Amino acid sequence: MKKGLLIVVSGPAGSGKGTVNAKLLASPEYAFSVSATTRPPRPNEANGTNYWFISREEFEGRIARGEMLEYTEYCGNYYGTPKKEAEEVLASGRNLILEIEVEGAMNVKRLYPEAVLIMLLPPSFAVQEARLRGRGTETEETILARLSRTREELKCLSSYDYIVINRDGGADDCADDIRAIVRAEKRSLRRNAEAGAAYFAGGNE
Repeated sequence: MKKGLLIVVSGPAGSGKGTVNAKLLASPEYAFSVSATTRPPRPNEANGTNYWFISREEFEGRIARGEMLEYTEYCGNYYGTPKKEAEEVLASGRNLILEIEVEGAMNVKRLYPEAVLIMLLPPSFAVQEARLRGRGTETEETILARLSRTREELKCLSSYDYIVINRDGGADDCADDIRAIVRAEKRSLRRNAEAGAAYFAGGNE
């Protein structure tokens, strides 16, 4: 069995990552790595579903024990991917979606050069700001911090493999775009270096 594809989906706050990824996860071909974070849950979030919500002390303990695949600190809170669960999913042949920040994505790319990095963006910075304000769940200080962070994150855009634009009401189209990216990546010659030898030996199954 071939290992699954490691897919990193990043995007600034308000890009709709959670909605798009939920559509991908409707298929058993995809699995989601639940990240750990030290930030408090929002009213509609559940522990173990959206994130593992843990204390800062526990998170730093996991870092010290080498139990995090990647981690970063964002707006005063830690975010990271537990290593054991991620490796188990890939070994099962399913495609693993990591919904992580830019710094974490760069760390993943260093550890797993074969990972596919996708940046999900709103149509414009103005649309992003409108979405954040429309949530009604964050303070003005937090909104401004997230918008400022976006400017820093997009400096790393050239390190990503693909960009997908999430227009209002376009989550289904975004999910279709990502599925197409995954299909193309799985057929790329860099992932099928043995294709020529397999052809002469009896075919590529």
